[in-house]
Formats: sequence, structure tokens, C-alpha cells
Amino acid sequence: MMIEITALFWYHYPMELCGKSAAEWQALLEKREEEIAALHRQVEWLTQQLRLMRGRCFGASSEQTQTLLEQTSLFQDSAYAEQPEPELEQVTYQRRKRRGKRELDLSGLPVEQIVHELPQDEQVCPECGGSMHACGRQVLRRELHYTPAQYKVVEHVQTAYSCRCCERDRERVPLKKSKVPAPLIPGSGLASASLLAHILNSKYTLALPLYRQEQELHRLGVPISRQTMSNWIIYAQQNYFADFFQVLHRHLLDNEILHADETSTTVLRERGRKASQRSYVWVYRTSGNARYPIVLYDYQPSRAGSCASSFLEGFSGLLHTDGYEAYHCKLPPEIVVVGCWAHMRRKFTDTLKTIPKDIRERSPAQAGLLYCNRLFRMEEDYTKQGLSFQERYHARLENSRPVAEAFFRWAKEEQEKNPVPKSMLGTALTYAINQQSWLMHVFLDGRLELSNNRAERSVRPFAVGRKNWLFSNTPNGAVANAVLYSIVETAKANGLQPFRYLNFLLERLPHGSHPEDCLPWITAVQLLCK
Repeated sequence: MMIEITALFWYHYPMELCGKSAAEWQALLEKREEEIAALHRQVEWLTQQLRLMRGRCFGASSEQTQTLLEQTSLFQDSAYAEQPEPELEQVTYQRRKRRGKRELDLSGLPVEQIVHELPQDEQVCPECGGSMHACGRQVLRRELHYTPAQYKVVEHVQTAYSCRCCERDRERVPLKKSKVPAPLIPGSGLASASLLAHILNSKYTLALPLYRQEQELHRLGVPISRQTMSNWIIYAQQNYFADFFQVLHRHLLDNEILHADETSTTVLRERGRKASQRSYVWVYRTSGNARYPIVLYDYQPSRAGSCASSFLEGFSGLLHTDGYEAYHCKLPPEIVVVGCWAHMRRKFTDTLKTIPKDIRERSPAQAGLLYCNRLFRMEEDYTKQGLSFQERYHARLENSRPVAEAFFRWAKEEQEKNPVPKSMLGTALTYAINQQSWLMHVFLDGRLELSNNRAERSVRPFAVGRKNWLFSNTPNGAVANAVLYSIVETAKANGLQPFRYLNFLLERLPHGSHPEDCLPWITAVQLLCK
């Protein structure tokens, strides 16, 4: 055996290493074993990343899991115990198919009837030859017809008035002219409130880029270029919507609980920055218990924490975020950051995606996932029970908090047993331990939510639009996108139809209406734009 080892080192090591002592040879062997182990860990890490990327590209995106019954013993030390399932009684009966469901669904649409009658020469009785009359009618089917959008030209005609007496008796004839409202876009009389509202709704609600709208308008005989539409949007944002956005911003900061998130965007022509550099849109919104839902988007050229602290200046309360470090170190002390358990749970679901299916149930990642699932299942139970916020607060302290504390004890013990930071499981455990203080803040108030999914759902409309229009040409366009998405998403959150609300604003704000009178939760706005 010694001869084989010696031959191996003769082959792999240069001549100057010959003549080493046994201790030196042992040290070299240990060093080589450490290098091999490190390489194995690196290969395992890269393999996990490959499996994770394949899962994201080709696998299901849902993070829902089924709790394994054999694993429930992990939680026997917690203060929460499963309630026994009630006995089920099987009842067999016949139920007639409900009729008229489509009629209920279409009840809000206008109805036009087409009455089919026999020709006059056929309205003759086959028995006696007498004249027949209509004795009843029946609706056999209901069709839904579509009328394409129509554009028409509205001419504003000014009338001039003069005096008949002065025309007859005097050399100078005074004239008066009727008042004509100013155009929506100075220098471009083509834009009306309804046309611009349609363009805005198509882009920010339906994610239809301006170049596609341009093509459709040309097909309908309306030659408006995308550059013209872009200029209209930027002008409307700067002159009509900017002050309205600031009013929404003030109302947002009056809340005690907010959600925040951020996503990337691309701006091609920004001074001092390359077109390939990422810019960001920050999303801030009210919580589920807010009296008036508000969703605001803020464009910033960077992802620095100062962007959030500047936008939230004047806010004091609880802020739901993900684990991004800028929220933890850049915000003022009067803002308490609340972590997201959904992000924590996602670390374990991603880890399980990199593990072969036959050993997933035995993986520590499965145990971590079960802890998170237990907390979310408790939240569902609280909701089904209809608990008030105060009752939810006490139920969490009694039932949920012990499970969360048991989870963090388990995470620390698991990290000590398997100190492999550069692995998917090691990353999940490290994330859990580092985020513990912020994740535990969810137990400070019964109005808080276990996740920041509310903000992530508000990011989605912007992300869908970004996939279609890809980039903003200038910072002015990026700011306009953020403001218009704010108005559209706030309108949707308040149950309004975006087109009607945009048309409502464009008919009133340019003519001096106060922004406070146009907020989406005002009774008059609700009646007109619902």
C-alpha cells in the first residue's frame, strides 16, 4: 500500500517534494482531501442551481405543498394542537341543474330583441283558412354581440355675435365670441379626454404598448403616431396627474401599516447612466385593513435604501417588506420593518426542488417547510373563524408564536449539525436565522399579515406591462409610467373601472377641479366610475 501511495505522489508532485517526512506527507494528504471535499461541495452547489433553474423554467410555479402526516410529530412540543376532524355524514340527494346562470351574468348589459314572425301569407289557419294572430313568444337563445370601437370627429365651433344697429348706423361694429374650452393638450387639438383615457387604459390596464396601439389606430383610419401618444401621456402626467399623485401620497403616509417592494425597469436615455444599467420602480401600498386602498409606484434610478426613506418621509408605523437589507439599515427608527414568511418559505421550497423526489421527505428542508406551512395554516383558521384583529393578536401569541420560536430553534440546531453555508439548505437556514428579528415582528399587531404577497401582487401589473413595452426612452417617460400605474391600480383597488376613472379625471383636473374632490373613494366618483 505504501508503495502505491509513493508512486501516486511521484506522479502528481514535482521532484522537490520528495524526501518529506511522514508528518509532512500526512499534512499534504489532508490538504488534498480538503480540496476534494470543497470541489465536491462546489459541484453539489452547481448541480442544485441547475436543478432549480430547470424547475423554474419547466416546472410548476406553485408553492403549495401537502403536509406529510408522518412528519407531524415535529410539532408536538408546540402549544398548537390539531383539532379532531368532525365525523362526516354522507348525504345522497338529487339536485336539479341550476338554470339561468348566464342570464344573471349578463343582467348588466343592454338587451336587444329580434322577433321572428311568419310571413303575412303564411299566417293562415291550415284547418279553416282563417287569419292567425300571435298568441305567445319564447326566447330560444341569447347571443352576445360585439360592436367594434368607433372614432368620430367632434368639431368645436365658435360663434361670433355683432349688433345690427351698429352695423347700420356706426362705422365701428363691436363683436363678441362664444367661449370655447381650452384643448386638453395645448398645440394639439386632436386629443380629447375620452381618446387619451382610452390610450392610457390600453397601455396601463391592458398592457398594450403604444406601437401596437399605433398600428390598430392606423388600421381604423386614425393616423396618430406613437411619439405623439407618448408626448400626450408625459404632458398629462406633468400638468394634470402630478399634483393628484402627491395627494394620494399624503393619504398613503397617513396609514399605520404599509407594504413595500421594488422591481427593475430599463431607461435608455438617462444622464450619467448607460442604457444597460438597471433602474427601479418601488411599490408602496396600504394593507388589507386600510379604509381607503392606495397603490403607488415610484420611479428611482437606483435600488438604494435612501429611495425608500425619502418616499416614506413622514410615515410612522409598520412596514411589510422582503429580506432586502436596504429596508433594515436605511429607514428611520419610527418605521418598524416586518419580515415576509412567504419569502422564508420559498427558500425551503427552492431547496426541495433541487433534491431528488425519492429523498425529499427525509430532507431537513421538508421539516423547515412544514414549520412554515403550519403557520400559514393557522392564519387560514383564524380567517375562517372570523377573528377580529385583537383576537387574532392573542391567538397568534398563544398558538403561532410558539411554532415560530420552535422553527428558529430547529434552524439553529440544524445549522450547527450541517455547517455547509454554500448549499441551498445552508442558504435557507442562514436566511432564516438572519431574518429572525424582522420575521418575529409579525406578532406585534393583529392587523399584520404573514407575508408581503400583497405588495408582490401589486408588482405584477407593472411586470406584465414591462414585458410588452420593454423600456422607457427617457426618465420623464419612466415617471409617467409610475404615476399612471398608480392611478390605474388604485382605481382597481377601489372597485372602479380604470377607463371611466381616467376619463373622469381628464374631464375635471384640467378645468380646475381640486384633486381631493376626485379621489377614488369619494361617493360621487364611486357612483360615476363603478
